[in-house]
Amino acid sequence: MQTTWKAHDTESSAPDNRAELPDSAYAFPKQRKEPITDASHVRNALARFDQTRGVSDAERDEAFANIKAAAKHFNVELKETTWHDLGSKPHTPNEAAKKSC
Repeated sequence: MQTTWKAHDTESSAPDNRAELPDSAYAFPKQRKEPITDASHVRNALARFDQTRGVSDAERDEAFANIKAAAKHFNVELKETTWHDLGSKPHTPNEAAKKSC
């Protein structure tokens, strides 16, 4: 999956709010969900990934590729190799796993 994420220099442009960020600064660019502008936001996007509603599996593929690119850029270690690995942790239930039971 090709990424759409591009590093956004928040220090030089210092956006006051999310509305000023380009679509390419988000894990889910079409929905403008989960900004990934620094290491903290990368970790947050991972933690909230399975809570994102109204997106297709293809959009999740794109978002995970974006998160991986941002994680590499910000030196955030990822243990997950696919978005299907997310949500298996106790911090939040995995809705996809519930549906397959």
